Amino acid sequence: MRRLEESDAMTVGAPGLARIRSAERAGASPRADDDAASDPVPPPDGRSWTARLAWVLPLPLLLLLALPLVALVWRGLTVGEGLTADRVAALRQALALSAVTSTVSMALIVMAGTPLAWLLARRQFRGSRLIDVLVDLPIVLPPSVAGIALLLAFGRFGLAGQWLDRAGITLGFTTAAVVMAQCFVSAPFYVRAAAGAFARVDRDLEEMAADLGANPWEVMRTITMPLVLPGLLAGLVLAWSRALGEFGATIMFAGNFPGITRTMPLAIYSAYGSGDLETAVLLSIALLVASAVVLAAVRYVGAGRR
Repeated sequence: MRRLEESDAMTVGAPGLARIRSAERAGASPRADDDAASDPVPPPDGRSWTARLAWVLPLPLLLLLALPLVALVWRGLTVGEGLTADRVAALRQALALSAVTSTVSMALIVMAGTPLAWLLARRQFRGSRLIDVLVDLPIVLPPSVAGIALLLAFGRFGLAGQWLDRAGITLGFTTAAVVMAQCFVSAPFYVRAAAGAFARVDRDLEEMAADLGANPWEVMRTITMPLVLPGLLAGLVLAWSRALGEFGATIMFAGNFPGITRTMPLAIYSAYGSGDLETAVLLSIALLVASAVVLAAVRYVGAGRR
């Protein structure tokens, strides 16, 4: 034992050996103390410069998003004192037309867009890349260009419109033109979201259901559709909000006629252009509330399903 202590003393020196013996008498491990002393102390959460930067950088964007809405609501609280029968009538007319046309547009988009999304997600066929381009193009196309294109295609003297006109069918500058413009600009949002939802479905689940004797319709109804429904709802909200706020293509292809083609965005533009800021603010508040209610309802349904 003495030889071992002398060897330790020669290795660590007298001061080190004294420290080791004092630690042994105290019941602690000297190596543990050395390890604890050598371990770096982690910085407290939220105090690093990266965390501070992550909080500071989004502030201008959040301010840009929030301040206009706050200003609109704040101004809307004072507009209620000056409500007149004409303003209420304009609100009801534009809101009713927007609700009807956007509902019809969404029904058409869901009926035609859901099978298209399924094909794009599940099938590889000749011309699929061209269809991808056609679906994505309205997203980046300026609305005014979309309106001119619709007019040249379906107007009275358009590529297809001249044949429709001979058959007694007029589409341009009618309520049907509003629906067509809304479908043109908003359908890609639904198709893309639906295609992504179909692509994320686990194919093994569908194959297991088929092995258990389910026919393709039962597999689609009981397995696929419940899984893709949150994605379909998300795409529907995006498409509906785009259709409800459509302005450029509508005014170019459908015009701005009260009760026929004057939707909420066009009514806001008309009121503002005529110097009636109060009516424009009132219509904007109504559109903001409607959008918030639909968005909250869809998110509530999606959270419930998860």
